[in-house]
Amino acid sequence: MGLPSPGSTQGEGVYRSLRRLGLLLPSRGDGYESGEQLLFEFLKQLGIHPDWQFVDVYGMEPELLSMVPRPVCAVLLLFPITEKYETFRTEEEERIKAKGQDVKSSVYFMKQTINNACGTIGLIHAIANNRDKMNFETNSSLKKFLEDSLSMTPEERAKYLETYEAIRVTHESSAHEGQTEAPSIDEKVDLHFIALVNVGGHLYELDGRKPFPINHGETSDDSFLEDAIQVCKKFMERDPEELRFNAIALSAA
Repeated sequence: MGLPSPGSTQGEGVYRSLRRLGLLLPSRGDGYESGEQLLFEFLKQLGIHPDWQFVDVYGMEPELLSMVPRPVCAVLLLFPITEKYETFRTEEEERIKAKGQDVKSSVYFMKQTINNACGTIGLIHAIANNRDKMNFETNSSLKKFLEDSLSMTPEERAKYLETYEAIRVTHESSAHEGQTEAPSIDEKVDLHFIALVNVGGHLYELDGRKPFPINHGETSDDSFLEDAIQVCKKFMERDPEELRFNAIALSAA
């Protein structure tokens, strides 16, 4: 079982999916042909130096994972929201509420209250939980947002994003520009982005639709990509008939 390559006829591809999920990205006519290039441009707009880059993960086999530059500090997974997934999500939430889980206080997590903005939320989760590794421009809008929201609750961070013009306007602009038809803010979209990150030696799944982070167990800087891909495999195994999966790694440039 592998991940469809970006732009594949098996799925929407990274380019189309990113534009539909709330990221301000140039149109293909601007010369950006891949999800990698588009995310590079988006990070630059938010004031982040190109020390880290998003690269496509073309498959789960060891030889394909070896093509991803190391180290990797985050993985964004795109997947379809199906009845099977929603059933699992409800059961997972009930199980964790009953049994509890360990979540480090240093995990930066925010809720998603803006429709069709899971791409933006996923990117914020990826950068926020690796902010010590990032090299921000002095006037970086994302740096200011993270500094301002660091002491807030997940719900407060979501509300702050709703009113934070530098990023909110970016999201709303992305819904209407370029050649790819994009959904309105209120249109139902059945694809979703989550972030997988390593915080304090534990692998966390961060999804703004969920009430809390999901702790998937121990990981390390060396094994993080492989561990994150194991989590991705579980998403795919729950919906074996689905092909709309893509993964992007945030790796050293």
